[in-house]
Amino acid sequence: MASQLPHDVQVSTTARLHMGFLDLNGGYGRRFGSLGLSLEHPATCFTALRSDGFEAQGPGAERAVSCARQFASRAGIRGGVRLALESTIPEHAGLGSGTQLAMAVGVAMARLYGLPMNDREVAALTERGARSGIGIGAFECGGFLVDGGRGERTVVPPILARMDFPEEWRVLLVFDHAATGVHGSQEISAFRTLPPFPADAAAMVCRRVLMQALPAVAERNLAVFGEAIHEIQCLLGDHFAAAQGGGRYTSPQVSEVLESLRGEGVGCVGQSSWGPTGFAVVGNESEGRMLQQSLALRYAHHAGLRFVLCKARNQGSEVQVNYQENQAGPVLATG
Repeated sequence: MASQLPHDVQVSTTARLHMGFLDLNGGYGRRFGSLGLSLEHPATCFTALRSDGFEAQGPGAERAVSCARQFASRAGIRGGVRLALESTIPEHAGLGSGTQLAMAVGVAMARLYGLPMNDREVAALTERGARSGIGIGAFECGGFLVDGGRGERTVVPPILARMDFPEEWRVLLVFDHAATGVHGSQEISAFRTLPPFPADAAAMVCRRVLMQALPAVAERNLAVFGEAIHEIQCLLGDHFAAAQGGGRYTSPQVSEVLESLRGEGVGCVGQSSWGPTGFAVVGNESEGRMLQQSLALRYAHHAGLRFVLCKARNQGSEVQVNYQENQAGPVLATG
């Protein structure tokens, strides 16, 4: 009944790092697969209410309306939505903004209209996870994630491993607001035109993930984790170089920062997805703050560079369903 439908739905979901693909070769019948990490921020946060049409106010409004129209059409919803956006993850920065927004809008509309859909069903309708399942996993449960890529019948890439990331570790994000990562038709073209990824390199990536990265997270060994991520980034970054300006990293400025950090002993550095955002993982808050302040002073002459310290997020999105006062109270659920 209409009276049982929520008054509004509030959703908060956060960015993720995409640290690399497992198997671009596909020789065993599956391609892609990836590893990544959910972050506490940047975040996409909004309130959704039922409406006759589609409208949105706030950052990313146009994109949010497009997501809402698409989801309503595919889900058979006869109605619209009004979205009040407080914040959104930066677009085309390699932090998964598109997947998080599409998932958040889809989940909000499903709740508003009483559709019994889980996150994976929403993901299938939004057609997210074309290559990576990390963004969907981040929305669902957060943490450090490995997905299994796509086989012949895959609808949504399955999450194979999910671990809590060490609470004390910190992630320093390196933004270049003067650059944009490969996306859309450029990304599709890149995957079509890049040469085949060597089978032995794919095998090495998988070995690094299974026998270094995952055990290092379990044992809180940042040095080994950093070695694994750096080597994976080197293999993949060099493969993608032709599609991202000729370098291992999309932004020359971010590349300069990351190479400098490596030279100074910061072992875990890389680029998220197509960039341009880079990252460095350090052992604790104090170390992270000192590094952030040092880099801000050192690169003050680079107007586009910005350094943001955050931590991993070991839980999924937050979805709060609010009813009118004469109905049941708010229901809070995590993705």
